[in-house]
Amino acid sequence: MSNQIAAVPASAKPPAWEQYRARLDSYAHAQVNYDFSRQNEYTSATGWRLDDYETDLPAEAPGPPESAGSFAAAQDVLRRYAFPPPDLITGYFDPNIPLEKRIMVLRAHFLVFNFYFGVRVSEVTDEAARATPGGPERVWGYGYRTLEGHFEKGQIDFTIHKNLATGAVQFRIHAVSQPGQIRNPFYWVGFKLFGRILQRKFARESLRRMKELVGKTLAGTPLPQTLPVMAS
Repeated sequence: MSNQIAAVPASAKPPAWEQYRARLDSYAHAQVNYDFSRQNEYTSATGWRLDDYETDLPAEAPGPPESAGSFAAAQDVLRRYAFPPPDLITGYFDPNIPLEKRIMVLRAHFLVFNFYFGVRVSEVTDEAARATPGGPERVWGYGYRTLEGHFEKGQIDFTIHKNLATGAVQFRIHAVSQPGQIRNPFYWVGFKLFGRILQRKFARESLRRMKELVGKTLAGTPLPQTLPVMAS
């Protein structure tokens, strides 16, 4: 009788987010770490950073988004939180929880360190025809807010836009942020020196990666199986 232990099939391995279940549970009742009720008042004059980034995605024909077009592909990438650069930020969440109630553990990597932060989805944007100077836009996306223990304070929103008149599709990022309370002096110095650089890298690489993943989807290449898969 053999004493060898049978290998566990890759398909039988628990999903990656399962190893963060305890961390996710610990954030279930965590508070947002800033006064978001006054967010409309936050400006650069009061010490807050307001950032906006955007990138063009493959265009579609004018009219509502196509079922297998650029807009739909970007929605899938965005739902999975697959667009951040994995060498910088990886998000883990329970895919069985609706998007509007999602809590995520973000694993941030810098140099040889890993840091873990909690965020909570604040709202889901879903507009069929938002009025804009360039014409009506189909807009979909969501934002999340930082929870207690995060090195930053604020909200970041990710949205997909399709101009219904021209067919142009864009991915946009809007962020309102401020450094949070960092008790460890070593981490405080590191964030003071590199925090802004990493913020900008996150945005630039997220735009690039979104464009890359949407392009691959449209070319018939499925998203990597390592990415979170949303429950139906």
